[in-house]
Amino acid sequence: MTHSIKKGQYAMNPDYNITLARGNHPVPPDDCGNPQRCLFEWYNWLTRATHTAARPPVLHTFGMRLNDILPDDRRQELVRFLPNGEDRLAGTEHDGKDETRGYIALDWLIRTYTPTWLDLAGLTAEAGALRDLRRISDLAAARAAGPVVRDARSKANAAWDAAWLQGSAIALYDMLITGEWPKYGI
Repeated sequence: MTHSIKKGQYAMNPDYNITLARGNHPVPPDDCGNPQRCLFEWYNWLTRATHTAARPPVLHTFGMRLNDILPDDRRQELVRFLPNGEDRLAGTEHDGKDETRGYIALDWLIRTYTPTWLDLAGLTAEAGALRDLRRISDLAAARAAGPVVRDARSKANAAWDAAWLQGSAIALYDMLITGEWPKYGI
């Protein structure tokens, strides 16, 4: 297959059946059709970039991790970030927003992601305390969040330890040693 994209032309050929794959892959030759590629392997191929220096580290690292952690069907939603007439990542390398991007990621991790898991563990008060923190948009807010995060971590660790020591780990070890199912049932 001959590709119709020229260097510097940021558009996907409608004939491409782009499927994002997990992980990294060997660099395929230009005429190999639609090989398996992750988000940034496709991005680099479409833009003819040979390295990742054109993107801020937070965008590249988070994009790679997101690509690799998502299940196959959800990963395909990332195709919208590939150049298709415009390149949303172009020009982000030196736009002066790296610190802001870092705080956006930290804020999401502390006030959105972590409370979700704490709720699932039954630590709703700790989850609420994290959600109630002010937006983490600077170093002062990050430092102010520290004690609340450490308290939540301490209680989450205690809950994990209690669940683990509740007998499940000991019962499992006993079964592993004897190679038999317990008589009391699990």
